[in-house]
Amino acid sequence: MSKRELIEPNPGDKRYVRRDDKGHFTEEVDVGKSLAADQRRHSTHDAGKGQGDKGDRQKH
Repeated sequence: MSKRELIEPNPGDKRYVRRDDKGHFTEEVDVGKSLAADQRRHSTHDAGKGQGDKGDRQKH
């Protein structure tokens, strides 16, 4: 699994993205939404470096 990368395609529009082996985006989330979601949850499991959004994620 790739690390999250912070990009800013337009001034003021920061996003966390993940890329596949070919460099294409596989997942994209706005920074504000990501930080707000992090504050709403209390994690019990540690996630690796660069994998902060994968902490307590349920696998379906």
